[in-house]
Amino acid sequence: MGPAFDVAVVLGAALTAGGEASPALLRRTLQAAALYHQGVVPVLLLSGGAVRHSRTEASAMREAAREAGVPDGALILEDRSRNTLENALFCRPIIHDRGWGRILVVTDGYHLRRSLYTFRRLGIPASGAAAPPPGAAGRWGAGLRELAALAVYVWRINRALKQSGLPSPGRS
Repeated sequence: MGPAFDVAVVLGAALTAGGEASPALLRRTLQAAALYHQGVVPVLLLSGGAVRHSRTEASAMREAAREAGVPDGALILEDRSRNTLENALFCRPIIHDRGWGRILVVTDGYHLRRSLYTFRRLGIPASGAAAPPPGAAGRWGAGLRELAALAVYVWRINRALKQSGLPSPGRS
């Protein structure tokens, strides 16, 4: 029996002030590397551009994945996205061109609902895997931020789909 998914799309997170992988970025990447080593996914699609630094989140994730024993041949970089919507938009053609239909999105648990909503609204059939949670102190703030961000994303995605003329999956 082969892998359960065709690819794990690993969503980026901000780099540290010094341009290194942040704890959130490492959690997500190491979770994806563990899924790779367990045979759940054969490929990691690392998604994240240069947001506050010249270094991309995808390149920081590649470094962490390599250190975790994932070979270069199992790593694909999407290095233009600056937010969750762009993660989905820029990963979409890569997923389509490779014929992948079983997609696993890897991110933090508090970010998973919005991420899956975004990918699915763009027609990407995604399931989710949460990285191990941060300490309790960080969860409250992250949860509140995600609640507000989900409301904004519902509006942004619907507006973007309407303006682009792309079909709106799940809506008639």
